[in-house]
Amino acid sequence: MDDRKRLIEYIARSLVDDPDAVGVEVIDEGRSVVYELSVAPDDLGKVIGRDGRTARAMRALLAAAARRGDKRGVLEILE
Repeated sequence: MDDRKRLIEYIARSLVDDPDAVGVEVIDEGRSVVYELSVAPDDLGKVIGRDGRTARAMRALLAAAARRGDKRGVLEILE
């Protein structure tokens, strides 16, 4: 399993009330890898955070982890 996928899942499961509803889909798009995060509708605000701060922090961690590889990591939070 991809380390970046596990990182996103770990962070999201730590934030939400329903950790079983957390899912991460990995889509390889050539030079970048898209990680689509889905959570329960009630937990969406917890993952995004106030003014998007939590989502921004998760994207920063993903970008830092992706620097070790050759592909750029992109996090999309699905509604």
